Amino acid sequence: MKRIVSVWLPFLATERLRRKAVARPDDGLPLVTAADGPVRRLTAVDPAAHALGLRPGCLVADARAMVPALRVAPDDPGAERALLDHLADWCRCYTPRSAVDGWKGGAGGEGGGLWLDISGCAHLRGGEAALLADLRVRLRRHGFDNRAGIADTAGAAWAWARFGEPGDPCLPSGGHRQILAGLPVAALRLPPVVVTGLARLGLKTVRALDAVPRAGMMARFGPCVGQRLDQAWGVEDELIDPRLPGAAHCIHRAFAEPIGRPADVAAGLLQMLDRLCADLEQARLGLRRLEVTAFRLDASRQCLAVGTSRPSREPRHLFRLLEEPLAGLDAGFGIEMLRLAAPVVEALDIRQSSMAAVSAPADGESLEHLLDRLGNRLGFDRLYGFAARQSHWPERAVRRVPAASPASADARWPAAPRPLRLLAPPETVDVVAPLPDAPPVLFRWRREIHRIASAEGPERLSGEWWRTSRPDRDYYRVEDEAGRRFWLYRDGSYRADGPAPRWYLHGIFP
Repeated sequence: MKRIVSVWLPFLATERLRRKAVARPDDGLPLVTAADGPVRRLTAVDPAAHALGLRPGCLVADARAMVPALRVAPDDPGAERALLDHLADWCRCYTPRSAVDGWKGGAGGEGGGLWLDISGCAHLRGGEAALLADLRVRLRRHGFDNRAGIADTAGAAWAWARFGEPGDPCLPSGGHRQILAGLPVAALRLPPVVVTGLARLGLKTVRALDAVPRAGMMARFGPCVGQRLDQAWGVEDELIDPRLPGAAHCIHRAFAEPIGRPADVAAGLLQMLDRLCADLEQARLGLRRLEVTAFRLDASRQCLAVGTSRPSREPRHLFRLLEEPLAGLDAGFGIEMLRLAAPVVEALDIRQSSMAAVSAPADGESLEHLLDRLGNRLGFDRLYGFAARQSHWPERAVRRVPAASPASADARWPAAPRPLRLLAPPETVDVVAPLPDAPPVLFRWRREIHRIASAEGPERLSGEWWRTSRPDRDYYRVEDEAGRRFWLYRDGSYRADGPAPRWYLHGIFP
C-alpha cells in the first residue's frame, strides 16, 4: 500500500533568516520578508507577525502602520529553494524517495513543503506514527515549525497536513475519503480564483464539491477541480518525483547514539561494506562508484565518493580507497546515520582463482588496485592506458584510452614483438646491406655508426589501401655490437629502374 507524507513548513523564509542570525530568535520583534518593486508586499511572516494579523500579500506600508516595530528583510526565493532542497536530501534518512513540494498558490501554499514516499519504509522507524513524530521533533529542534500528514495519496496527505487535526496526522489506509470530506475546498490545492468562485456558489467543503456533477464544474472552472478530486481520492495517480534518484544497491545504518570518532565510523563502514558486497555478489555485479553519506545531528550531511577503474566488490580494497577521504570527514555534533550506496554498477561474474592466488593477488588485480588508488587521488581523467587498434602501421596500431574505460576486444595486439618506444616521426638512417633484400650490416643514426651483430626479419607490413598508397614496409629487429636493439624498416623494395628505397629507424627496444 502506498503511503505519502506531506510536510508543511509555514514559516520557512523567516526561520531561514533566524538560523542565519539575521534576526535574533529572542529579540521579540516580528520579522517579515518583502519583495523589491514599486509596490512592496510581504512575501512571508514569522509566528509573531502572524499573531498580530500580518499575512503574505499585505503592503509593507500597511504592515508598518499596524506594527511599527517590524523588522523587514529582503525576499530571497533562491535561498529558500536551496534550503528546501537541503531538507529534502536530509529526509533521505527516512526514505530514498523525497522531493520538494512546489505548490505556492492559494491557502496552504505559504512557506514551503516536502514530500516523502514512505511506502515500505515506516517499519524501519517503528511505524508511521513513530516516524512522523521523530521527523517533526527533529525539524522543530533545528528551528522549523512544521505540520505533517500521512495518507494513501499525495493530495490527501497535503490536505490533512494543512487543514486536518494536528494531533492526529496519520489518516487510516483506505479511509481518507470520508475524513477529508469535511475540509474546505482550499485543501484540494485549487487556485485562489477557483476557491473564490466555488464559495460564491455555496461550495465551501470538499463534500459539497464532490456531490456536484463534473461536467458543470469543468465547463465553468476547467479540468483542475475534477483532477484535484481524483488525485485526492486516488483515482488519478500523482507521482512523487524524487529529487535524487535512489541507488538500487544501498545500505543504511542508524546509530542508537551519535558517533564521531574516526574509529567508530570506520568500523561501521567496514561492516556495511561487507553487506553491500555480499548483495552485489548475489546479483553478479561490481561497483564502479561508491558513495558514503553521513547524516549529522544538525540536519546537515557530508558526502564522500570514490571510484574504481574496473568493477569491484572486494570490501577490504574498497575500504582502503575510502581511508583517505574519511580523514577529511567532519562529524560535527555527531553522526546519527550512515548510508553506503553503489550508484554505478556493472556486470562482474565470479572468477576462478588458483591455489597460488589465495595468499597473493594476481598481477591484473594488483594493477587494478593501483589504478584505483591513483585515480581517486589524481583523478581518473588523468590516467591513461594503451589499447590496440585495427591497423598494420605501428604508429596507428595503438590508441590512448582512459584507464577506467572498460576493456575492449575489438582489436588484438600483434604477435610479433614491438618496441616500447616509437619515434614520431621515424628518423632516416643510412644503411649498408650486402644484398638488396638482405638484412643490414651497419647503419648510421645521428652521426653515430652502429655495427649490427644480429638481425631478425624481414616482417612485411602493408598500410590500409583506403587511406594511403605508400609502399609496403620491411621491418628488421637488429642488435648492434654494444647490445642495443633497434627496429629498422625499409620503405619499399629495390627496383632496377627506380631509386633506392629509404631506410628509417622507427623504434628502440629496451
